[in-house]
Amino acid sequence: MEIFASICHNFFPTWQKSYETKQYKKGLKAADSILKKFPDHGETLSMKGLTLNCMDRKAEAYELVRLGLKNDLQSHVCWHVYGLLYRSDREYREAIKCYRNALKIDPDNIEILRDLSLLQAQMRDLSGFVETRQRLLSLKPNHRMNWIGFAVAHHLNSKYTSVLFSGLLCSLISMCAVVAPF
Repeated sequence: MEIFASICHNFFPTWQKSYETKQYKKGLKAADSILKKFPDHGETLSMKGLTLNCMDRKAEAYELVRLGLKNDLQSHVCWHVYGLLYRSDREYREAIKCYRNALKIDPDNIEILRDLSLLQAQMRDLSGFVETRQRLLSLKPNHRMNWIGFAVAHHLNSKYTSVLFSGLLCSLISMCAVVAPF
């Protein structure tokens, strides 16, 4: 098990860098090296599926992500990747369901909360958008963008007094940033 942990420790940064720089073949190679030794590793199967999705191999991508989820139903990574797949196909309601499942496992995951809030705003689930932005703000109150997102969520939800209040707090944070930068 210790060998597996060290292999995964090296895999995920390599895969993530390959994915972000759109070097998908390199990412596939990294995933395949793990799957050669651990063919049922759910998160790696999901990551490989996400990579294949970017290479326009959607059917294979969905198959791998579902298999990864089947092998590791309690992985927030697998649920998040499944949501990303649905989002890329513009199936936003399904993506939201996947993000919510991921948050049941890892409720404080900033990336998943951000992705969820974007889809909630797009789908006009304004009360959910406010709730998600509130959670992001409570997790990272020193990030100015969280205050802005919180204010926008309240504004879209027609809670103008909350917008005014969060605007005042945002101004206070700006003043504090001048005195003691974050």
